[in-house]
Amino acid sequence: MGARGHLDCAGPVTRRCFLPSISRWIPSAPLEQPTCPGRTPQQPQIVLEENAGFSYVDLVEGLHDGHFYALKRILCHEQQDQEEAQREADMHRLFHHPNILHLVAYCLKEWGTKHEAWLLLPFYKKGTLWSEIERLKDKGNFLSEEQILWLLLGICRGLEAIHAKGYAHRDLKPTNILLGDEGQPVLMDLGSMNQARIHVEGSRQALTLQDWAAQRCTISYRAPELFTVQSHCVIDERTDVWSLGCVLYAMMFGEGPYDMVFQKGDSVALAVQNQLIIPQSSRHSSAMRQLLASMMMVDPQKRPHIPLLLSQLEALQPPTTGQHTTQI
Repeated sequence: MGARGHLDCAGPVTRRCFLPSISRWIPSAPLEQPTCPGRTPQQPQIVLEENAGFSYVDLVEGLHDGHFYALKRILCHEQQDQEEAQREADMHRLFHHPNILHLVAYCLKEWGTKHEAWLLLPFYKKGTLWSEIERLKDKGNFLSEEQILWLLLGICRGLEAIHAKGYAHRDLKPTNILLGDEGQPVLMDLGSMNQARIHVEGSRQALTLQDWAAQRCTISYRAPELFTVQSHCVIDERTDVWSLGCVLYAMMFGEGPYDMVFQKGDSVALAVQNQLIIPQSSRHSSAMRQLLASMMMVDPQKRPHIPLLLSQLEALQPPTTGQHTTQI
């Protein structure tokens, strides 16, 4: 970076670099907290990424267009880190969908023996779904059922596009859902995506998958079948449906169904093996409660696929869908 904050991506220490010039750089913060209290609209929304212990997000401004972008910098300590960062970029490039975060540019920076993978992403000033849930909860409020159904529809459309290409997100949670200018949900953090259907044949493969899930899938949103993977089974994209149910629960009640279990130090692995008890609330219709119950089935074979959920959601949308009453 030059004296005036100009980002030069053509230097000798750079390879596979396609970043536009950057005129202004706001210092980064580690991805440690769910929100960044006291931030201004020009500051980046720092969100929790439990699997991104060596990632940072900077807010940068384009030299030529004056637009703000989020620059995700992944510290790569070994070749595997570089390959995983490249794979995350490749996952972004698979999709051109309004409910999936698109990649503006990607490059790998080198400084001697140090490497960083840079992913340039759109900046969403509204932050994440979790930040909206927290904002409302601080005021004693919750998302309305109409807003929840509208958000859920957009999330499902994003998941439908991912599943249609043979992948599963595997780390869906409120902090991985951004809100666009009109409040529309945008799925982000594609670094945990892998093939949707995994045929497990043997205890060694089962343990490998279980260990991978422990590292890459947030514990309080992780499907039961990923805690104890059976030696001979098929893990499919309905792990995302379980996580979607946890997201729906968080929108309805202000926190995930297993957030407090984890925070108290109790076993989430044991808790998810029991059918979820949904609290009674006059804010929610029986149709929404039934929708949630179907997503939270412990047996993945009893959970609906996304296309069925989409058809149910579309039928539940009020006539005012898309107007200001449903926007966040």
